[in-house]
Amino acid sequence: MEKLSSAQIEQFITCGYVKVENAFSRDIADSCRPILWNAIQLSPDEPETWTKPVIWIGELGFEPFQKAANTAILTNAYHQLAGDNWLPRKTLGSFPIRFPSTETANDTGWHVDASFPGDNPNNYLEWKININSKGRALLMLFLFSDVSEQDAPTRLKEGSHLDVARLLEPKGEEGLAFMQLAEKLEGIPKRKEVTATGNAGTVYLCHPFLVHAAQQHRGKAPKFMAQPPLLSKNDFNIFQPVEMGCPIEQAIIRGIRSSSC
Repeated sequence: MEKLSSAQIEQFITCGYVKVENAFSRDIADSCRPILWNAIQLSPDEPETWTKPVIWIGELGFEPFQKAANTAILTNAYHQLAGDNWLPRKTLGSFPIRFPSTETANDTGWHVDASFPGDNPNNYLEWKININSKGRALLMLFLFSDVSEQDAPTRLKEGSHLDVARLLEPKGEEGLAFMQLAEKLEGIPKRKEVTATGNAGTVYLCHPFLVHAAQQHRGKAPKFMAQPPLLSKNDFNIFQPVEMGCPIEQAIIRGIRSSSC
C-alpha cells in the first residue's frame, strides 16, 4: 500500500508541502482535459481563440475527477497528514486554466487561501483563516497537464506556513480576513521560492497556511490544474503536546514556537 515516507511527512511539517508524483494516472488526466475544454467552450486546436490569460471553472463531479481525488496513495496521504480530520472529496475544483497571453493576469499576488466565511459570505475577500485552520485541512494542487517552469507553475514560499501561524495566533478563533492576512505577508521573513512543476498526475499537498501565488504563462500549451481544499471535520487542536498532533497540527505548533524551514 503506497504511503508517504517519513521524510516526506517531515518535509510537509517543515517546508509546508509535499510533491506526490503519479498520484493519479496520466490516463485519468487525459480523460479530464476534454471535459475542461468543453466547459470553457474552447478548442486545443484553435490557439488563436485563447485570448484570456486565465479562465476559472468551479467544482466538477464527473467520474474522472472523482477518481483523481481518491486514489489509494492520496487517501492514505490525507490520513497521514490530517489523521481522521478530513472529509472525502466527491468533486474537484476550482480550476484556474492558464493560457499563453499578452494580457496580464490579475490574480498573481501572494496569499493564503481563506477557509470559512466572514460577515459577508458572498465576498471571498472577507472570508477568513484562523490559527485552528477552521474548515480546511490542506491546499491541494492537481496537475492535469504537464507543467514546466514556462507553464505558469504555482509559486510556493517554503516554510511560510510557520510565519503565517505566528501571524494568526494572536487573533485566535476570530482569525484574519483574506485581505487582512495578505497585507501582512509583506512583513514575513524572506523565504526560498519553489514552483509546483510536474507531469500530469502530480499532486502537491500543501499546509493550509502555505503562502503561494500564481504567475504569468510563458509557455505554449495551456496549463490545466485544480486547486481544491481538503475539507476538515473539526478545527485542528494546537493546545496539545506537539508529538500528539497530526502533521498539520505539528506544523502550526512548530510555527508558534518559531521553528523555520
